[in-house]
This record gives sequence, C-alpha cells and structure tokens, in this order.
Amino acid sequence: MSAASFAAKARANEPVVGYWVVLDSPVSTERVARLGYDYVALDAQHGLMGYSGWLHGLMAIDAAGAAGIVRVPSNNAAFIGQALDAGAAGVIVPLVNNAEEAAAAVRAVRYPPHGLRSYGPMRSALRIGPTPAEADATVLCLAMIETPEGLANVKEICAVPGIDGVYIGPSDLCLAVGGRFPNDPDVAEEFNAALVSIREAAQDAGVIAAIHTASGEIAAQRLSEGFTFVTVASDLTHLEIAAANHLSTARGE
Repeated sequence: MSAASFAAKARANEPVVGYWVVLDSPVSTERVARLGYDYVALDAQHGLMGYSGWLHGLMAIDAAGAAGIVRVPSNNAAFIGQALDAGAAGVIVPLVNNAEEAAAAVRAVRYPPHGLRSYGPMRSALRIGPTPAEADATVLCLAMIETPEGLANVKEICAVPGIDGVYIGPSDLCLAVGGRFPNDPDVAEEFNAALVSIREAAQDAGVIAAIHTASGEIAAQRLSEGFTFVTVASDLTHLEIAAANHLSTARGE
C-alpha cells in the first residue's frame, strides 16, 4: 500500500489495523510488516531506539509493503521533521493538551504556507511527494489524547484544521481519569466513558478515531465500537509472552 492510498483509506475512516514496535530490530520489524498489517508504528517516545532506529525501521516497513508511522518523542517540530524526512507516512504526537498544541503539531507536519516544515526530504522524497503539496496531502497527523486537559479539550482538538485524527494512549488515559496504574479496575467506568467521549468527538468532527490496544481481541472490540485506526501492541511484550508460553510447555506446566 502506498503512503497516499493509506492516508486516503485512513481519512475515509475505513478500518486500518497496525502493529506497535519498540525494539530497534529492522529484520523483525520487516517480518511483522509482511504479515498484512496496514501500518506499523515505531515508538520513538518510549521505544528502545534512536534516530537510526526510526530510519532503518521505516526502510524495513516500506520493503514489506506496509505504511510506516512514528510516534515522535514530543510535540517538537525538529522531531516531527526528522521522522517525516526519514519517510514516515504519519506521526503520532504525544501529550497534546489543547487546540493550540494540536495546531503546533499540524504546522510542524505541513510545509509553508500551511506550516513550518523545513524542506529537506532526504529519504521521504523517494516515496512521499516530493513536492510540498503532495507531501501535505499524504502525511497523517494524529494527536494523542492521554491527559486530563487533553480529554477536557478533545472537541476543540478535533476541530483544529489539519488534524487528521486523535489517538488514545490507554495507559496514560487511565491515569488521567484517576487510575492508580494502567487498567486500574477501580476507574473502569470513568475510563470507558472517556473512550466514548473521545471517539464521539472524532466522529462528530469527521476525523480519525484511533486507539492503542494490547491484543487482537481488544483491537476487534474497539473496531466494533467504532474506532477505525487500531494498533496492536507490541513486539517486545509479544516476544516475552511467546517465550514464556514455550518455556511453560517445555516444562509441562
């Protein structure tokens, strides 16, 4: 799938399913990307990789035929520009609290006159663009809703021109609604209400409702609820789970 066709599909709110990568391991990333996921997201915020990991991971994802997305370390124009110049088909911007911060993310993603992205697509020119208008029309900008302020301002964030969607970080969102830890059962009602609020705000604004999930089962549930951009996480946790299951089987446990 080309970056342009992926962006068109996502913006049309057709369901897309992706995978989350935190390891700086291009070979395993490529193998996962070949499985049929619509996109693979590289975690540059909490993941175990630097800029070379973004670059090599995106090359591996492209080789496998999926779309490469980067969750950048912060809402910072330099990080966003680096991810896009490396060939990302979109960025997930963490900790967006209000419309002003969402607008800043959009400006970092778009070239002048609509934004402030500096022109220097060292690798992305091979597949996205290379003219600024083509790149602007292709690259996705997703704002993460994961703080109390972001949740309170989600309607305003969704209404920011150029924002393609909002992406829920469930661990931080659980903490934002009063949880003591991710998946705290004591705030399940508040957490589920927040999911509905964010999803409905995105749907009302006509932008992408995206969410991170821990498994295929939860991903299927979120798709049935109306989310259209759903990520399954992640290579490190799945490696640990698979290794533990094999060890248990080998020991007859």
